[in-house]
Amino acid sequence: MFLLTLLSSDRSPSAGFDPGGQVAIGFSHWKSPSPSGGQNLPSPDCVHSEVSAVPVISDHLEPVSCPASLSITPLPTCSASQETLCDSIVKDVKVLLDRERSEGVSSPSRDDDSTLLNQGTNSSILDDNTKPDSGVREGRSKSSGLCFRDGRSRIDYILVYRKSNSQSEKRDIFERNIRAEGLQMEKEASLTNSDVIFLKLNAPWDVLCRYAELMNIRMPFRRKIFFMHRRHKFMSRMEKRINKVRGWLPRKPMKFDNDALPDLEENESFTAPFSRSRIHHFIIHNRDTFFSNATRSRIIHHILQRVKYEEGKNKMGLNRLLSNSSYEAAFPLHEGSYHSKNSIRTHGAENHRHLLYECWAWWGVWYKYQPLDLIRRYFGEKIGLYFAWLGWYTGMLFPAALVGLLVFLYGFFTLEHCQVSKEICQATDIMCPICDQYCPYLRLSDSCIYAKVPSPQQRDKTLVADVFLSTVFLEFWKRRRAVLAYDWDLIDWEEEEDEIRPQFEAKYSKKERMNPISGKPEPHQAFSDKYSRLIVSASGIFFMILVVIAAVFGIVIYRVITVSTFAAFGWALIRNNSQVATTGTAVCINFCMIMLLNVLYEKVALLLTNLEQPRTESEWENSFTLKMFLFQFVNLNSSTFYIAFFLGRFTGRPGAYLRLINRWKLEECHPSGCLIDLCMQMGIIMVLKQTWNNFMELGYPLIQNWWTRRRLRREHGQKAKASFPQWERDYNLQPMNAYGLFDEYLEMILQFGFTTIFVAAFPLAPLLALLNNVIEIRLDAYKFVTQWRRPLPSQAKDIGIWYGILEGIGILSVITNAFVIAVTSDFIPRLVYAYKYGPCAGQGRAGEGCMIGYVNASLSVFRVSDFESRSQPMTNGSELFGEAVKYCRYRDYREPPDSAEPYSYTLQFWHVLAARLAFIIVFEHMVFAIKTLIAYLIPDLPKDLRDRMRREKYLIQEMMYEAELERLQREKNEKKKKDRAHHKEWP
Repeated sequence: MFLLTLLSSDRSPSAGFDPGGQVAIGFSHWKSPSPSGGQNLPSPDCVHSEVSAVPVISDHLEPVSCPASLSITPLPTCSASQETLCDSIVKDVKVLLDRERSEGVSSPSRDDDSTLLNQGTNSSILDDNTKPDSGVREGRSKSSGLCFRDGRSRIDYILVYRKSNSQSEKRDIFERNIRAEGLQMEKEASLTNSDVIFLKLNAPWDVLCRYAELMNIRMPFRRKIFFMHRRHKFMSRMEKRINKVRGWLPRKPMKFDNDALPDLEENESFTAPFSRSRIHHFIIHNRDTFFSNATRSRIIHHILQRVKYEEGKNKMGLNRLLSNSSYEAAFPLHEGSYHSKNSIRTHGAENHRHLLYECWAWWGVWYKYQPLDLIRRYFGEKIGLYFAWLGWYTGMLFPAALVGLLVFLYGFFTLEHCQVSKEICQATDIMCPICDQYCPYLRLSDSCIYAKVPSPQQRDKTLVADVFLSTVFLEFWKRRRAVLAYDWDLIDWEEEEDEIRPQFEAKYSKKERMNPISGKPEPHQAFSDKYSRLIVSASGIFFMILVVIAAVFGIVIYRVITVSTFAAFGWALIRNNSQVATTGTAVCINFCMIMLLNVLYEKVALLLTNLEQPRTESEWENSFTLKMFLFQFVNLNSSTFYIAFFLGRFTGRPGAYLRLINRWKLEECHPSGCLIDLCMQMGIIMVLKQTWNNFMELGYPLIQNWWTRRRLRREHGQKAKASFPQWERDYNLQPMNAYGLFDEYLEMILQFGFTTIFVAAFPLAPLLALLNNVIEIRLDAYKFVTQWRRPLPSQAKDIGIWYGILEGIGILSVITNAFVIAVTSDFIPRLVYAYKYGPCAGQGRAGEGCMIGYVNASLSVFRVSDFESRSQPMTNGSELFGEAVKYCRYRDYREPPDSAEPYSYTLQFWHVLAARLAFIIVFEHMVFAIKTLIAYLIPDLPKDLRDRMRREKYLIQEMMYEAELERLQREKNEKKKKDRAHHKEWP
């Protein structure tokens, strides 16, 4: 029902009213409940007592200036020149009220546009349509600590400093300039430490509007209208029947109910850059909630980054004050507590933080989709994109994990039918010792259990998962990112010009040149200085890679020495499995070295990045990201690359072993192959690394926050925290990492590389990654919602430099898997034997029956009397085999000792080598061709999205044009009315 609001001229200017006596009269619609059934959350906004609690009635009329105050009774008195116009307005309002009563029209829905009228001072008036009783709201606001002491002004940002700090003069200048920008502020001492002062900031409506226009923030101005294409009658009937059958089926358990999440209106509305001159075009139901909390915080941060604290050309910005310890912390507030005594199903969510916890961070909803729109609204687009990417990557792991699991199970259940495994388990051949002196002779059948792993014929099927992850995942992510960019109004968003880093400015302030973009002079780094620093930095990177290689070399020496020690071990279990024990302990030591070197690499990466002197923060972040990824990637995968491509490849042969420093014999592969070592390396590293990362991500903040709560309870009592205001509770939480989302992205990118690069050797890697990511999403969500201060909401169009790193990993994974299949596994030797040397040679087929005799053909014969003196075993094998061993077998393609050229390579060796090289070349070219074809066939922008964007652009232009015509027509009509009133005054 429409109500008439007559606002008196004695209202406070802070409420948006003109103290000169201008009155806004217009028509507006009451905000109806969400049509989608979404719940309206109790807003943490504070009460503005100066604003009327009844809706304004607006029909886009311009304000009327009356010299006297208006009130309900008596009727307003106007001058003779304005009496006719005032009477006509009141008469029009009465006609509308009578018409609505006679027609029985209920309150219109919020789909209709509310209006905001311009005052002469560009500050606008809008009454709160949906405000509850002010007394209740004021009490709750004061108790929750989300408002100033008056209970009306909302806290949009918090600055924290210590009174004992010596930078008080800079702070005073900074705060005076903050007031000059129009921000309201209030100081309050900490309840736990009187030296800590909280500076609370609030942005009034006119400041928000002014900077929203300067920052080109897009705001909703028309509800979206979705058009259904005309369908054939038959298709319509079929669709109705399908929907009827679908209604009988259970609902998707991974989706949230419509009434579980609030209706986020900006995703259902056309948006346009905010403009104060066209403010009446935008959908504004409530002035306090028009700008979301994230947008308000971003506007205030934008202001604080441009406020001066000292006389000087570049003495400005909050970041500089934080770096010189003028302020200790700066953060926006969380919207209250994340838990409640009442159930969310019966009482609803108390705030968006509570809703995020119940629908996202709580472990009971681990199987649900992420509420990305709510995450974006609360934390900003940059964090929203990270969780969207993480969820998309996790979803893409499902088919890869399923393929890997099926391959593993197929190989497990078909062990008894594998001809090669049968021959190994039934063989009577005696194998040569794998180390000097202490290692005994072994039977080939002793490695039966290690031969019963999925054979290379099954492992190569996991390459489908590799191509899927490295190609399809990235292509479909580009499409998903485009949809998110459209839904979140990031299509036309351009990142602002970064400010110059203070370190760069201090270093090169003496030499300046004109910035081609801003046209202002700025510090300049000479070409020779820049590239000399880059050369030094590249040398440091190369040196640290050499450190990684040295660490791997140390692991190699450990394996060589330990295998002999375990072979002479007193415990029979260790002695009989000396090679497996060596591999297991080496992997654990390698993991410890990886974690220790990661700490060193972070410090070195910081040193080298600062040495380069990047100009802006984004350049610094990209340079640091690239170095840290390169260091940690090499550190994590160097040992895996050694086992995959070097272990057992350069050992020589019995009687002529190649030695390390002419002393230690290089380690050989297990008699059943090197894949078992590679599987152990990947499995142990992957499980330990992910477990450690999850503990450090959640366990460390939990322990720190628990210690803080314990200290506060000991000093202030058991119920001290409950009485703390919100800013005190948020200050006691842990700040977000100094590098932002760097650690989260780095962990997932390294996992992506570990999963794709060696998926052919370890088919269960995607499954382990999937299980970890399901936990990782909830861990990160719990950490962001409950353990960290609320990070500053910021915008981003994509995941930045990480996408280029993902593409590089995809290319590397294709090459690596080609080498794993061709070199590490026995896939190529088995094919060569089946088609050239086996029972089916020349028949063009290669089944299990064609592999008869493969094991014997892949082993060479060695005469024991040809051993070197330092390699001669201490026993002759008579205690195991009943007589002295004269000949033993080893894995290679060499001539027997009695041939014309003993121990020389056979023709089969050269055939296998040529086939391996041919496979690598053909496989790489084929996969890269498939990748290119897939990238060509899958457009980056979905067709329906492209059509929607074009139609939206057209509709926006039409709406703006029609709105301008309406405004011009309205001004023309009002001018005619004024002219008629003016002529009536003449005698």
